[in-house]
Amino acid sequence: MKVDLHVHSHYSDGSNAVSEVMKQAKKNGVTHLSFVDHDTVDGWLDIQRQANHFDINVIPGIEISAYDFKRERKVHILGYNYKQEANHIRNICNPLLHRRNDHSLWQIRKINELGYQIDEQVIKQKALPSNTIYKQHIMDELTKAPYDSMEYRNLYQQIFKHNGVAAGDIVYIDAFDAVEAIVKDGGIAVVAHPGQLESYDLIPELVEVGLGGLERNHPDHTVRDHDKVETLAEELNLLMTGGTDYHGGFGIPIQIGEITSPINKLLV
Repeated sequence: MKVDLHVHSHYSDGSNAVSEVMKQAKKNGVTHLSFVDHDTVDGWLDIQRQANHFDINVIPGIEISAYDFKRERKVHILGYNYKQEANHIRNICNPLLHRRNDHSLWQIRKINELGYQIDEQVIKQKALPSNTIYKQHIMDELTKAPYDSMEYRNLYQQIFKHNGVAAGDIVYIDAFDAVEAIVKDGGIAVVAHPGQLESYDLIPELVEVGLGGLERNHPDHTVRDHDKVETLAEELNLLMTGGTDYHGGFGIPIQIGEITSPINKLLV
């Protein structure tokens, strides 16, 4: 097995179509894949069709943009192997998608007030099949500089961070509600890259509402993070997952399958 349980597509903030991701995965010898597009499960039928074509095993997935209100920090919750209808997941995520899209439209207007001339309709079309505009789509109109270049990073910081004209964020989903929705839909909830977002203190509390796993392998994780995840997983009886967090041209340069997941019951 070669397993990547953390990839994104153009159904959220990835630059590549599902077919392009599958093609790369097949070339790299990946046998199991999970698309965890942010806050949406809309790509699942497309994913299934492409999986049959490329002969790759796929696991239903999502990455929910959540929040730890006790500690006032973001936390991402991955959901796997939920029922196809995903009614509880959709119910909590659809309002979030609307808030994100409205916020993105506001950001476009604020950026244009600086003298830019980016076209809202053009960005909407380029974002398809996602019906939600993400910052990556806006940045793609502002610059063709690579994601990992200083030019891209400086512009992003100038506009979207600190006192930037389009700074600010939306209200995210309570992390407890995210875990509960995934569990109610028959899935396994996993805390994504806890080292990246410093989510470790929250983990024992989420176990009380059904948390099932932790992401061990991630591009941002250090050896220290691996050790912490392993210790918590053993203490709390949680499975471990992993993957590349692949976003194509909208993320760090990385090959699908370059970081793999530990083998776990999701793959049986």
